[in-house]
Amino acid sequence: MEILLIAGAVLLAGAAIAYVLARKKTAESTDATRTTAQLQDQLSLVIQSQAALTERLQTLAEGQTISQAAVTKALEERLDKVSERMGKNLNESATKTAESLGKLNTRLSVIDEAQKNITELSGQVVSLQDILANKQARGAFGEIQLSDIVQNALPPSAYQFQATLSNGKRADCLLSLPNPPGAIAIDAKFPLEAFSALRSATDETEKATAAREFRTAMIKHISDIAARYIIPGETAESALMFLPAEAVYAELHASFEDIVQKSFRARVFIVSPTTLMATLNTVRAVLKDARMREHAHIIQSEVGKMAEDVKRLQKRAANLQTHFGQASKDIGEIMTSADKITRRSDLIEDVQLTDNTDASETLGAAIPSKGGESETLRLLS
Repeated sequence: MEILLIAGAVLLAGAAIAYVLARKKTAESTDATRTTAQLQDQLSLVIQSQAALTERLQTLAEGQTISQAAVTKALEERLDKVSERMGKNLNESATKTAESLGKLNTRLSVIDEAQKNITELSGQVVSLQDILANKQARGAFGEIQLSDIVQNALPPSAYQFQATLSNGKRADCLLSLPNPPGAIAIDAKFPLEAFSALRSATDETEKATAAREFRTAMIKHISDIAARYIIPGETAESALMFLPAEAVYAELHASFEDIVQKSFRARVFIVSPTTLMATLNTVRAVLKDARMREHAHIIQSEVGKMAEDVKRLQKRAANLQTHFGQASKDIGEIMTSADKITRRSDLIEDVQLTDNTDASETLGAAIPSKGGESETLRLLS
């Protein structure tokens, strides 16, 4: 019995399940049908939208084609203009570059020439240093510079190079001046070694040593010049020491005043190229004044002759003035005669020659002659 109840319950359960499944299948079938209809409606809408989209895409493609053609044309025109402008700019740039390169080549040529001159000048400076390092060559250098300055400032008769004095000493240059002051000797040597050591000293000890040596060398050289080139009765009471370097002269006056004072007391005057030129200008003025004194009597004679010539010229001018006065008087008399002739010709033109007797009487009355009859009537008869 229980088994039967269980089986019945199972059958009832199975029937219920089958009913539920059938209802579910029916509902699913209805839903599927409805879904299919919705899908068909949506598919129709999609097809319509696709057709509209296709039409819009075609319209857009056509517009894009037109726009692309316009853009392409505009780009081509702009590219042509840019190419033309770029070509012009390139030509201008090439022209300017060529000009700049030409100027650069010119400047480089000038720089090369200047470099050559600098190289040559460096060689000359080295040669000058070699010259100044050698005593004999340095003396020749000073003599050459002294010779150039003296020859440019004085006439040939006013100086003599390498002149031998009565004591057997030879002066580098001897200025021929009248007494007083007399001939002046010039020495062109200088103690360069001591000065170079002074300039190259690095510490105070070396500077003090070099200064002491320079002072000793300068004082000895001044004493030698005074003993050799100052001879009473033959030369002047002073001599000149020529320093061909302005730096030595400036250092001497700036730092060694005692040497300058000793040279003054020894009557040896230190000169540089600049101060020597000023001294030679003074010497030239002295020579000119001496020549004028020598030729004073000639000048006085010439002035007297000029005074006589002036008096003679004054007398001749007075005679010429007299002749001019006489000529003026003669010209006045000639003008008076001309005026008389002019008046008579005017009277003759005014007469109406209608009757000879009347005309003769009129002219006779107008212009009486010396014999008591008319001059015009005499001329007519």
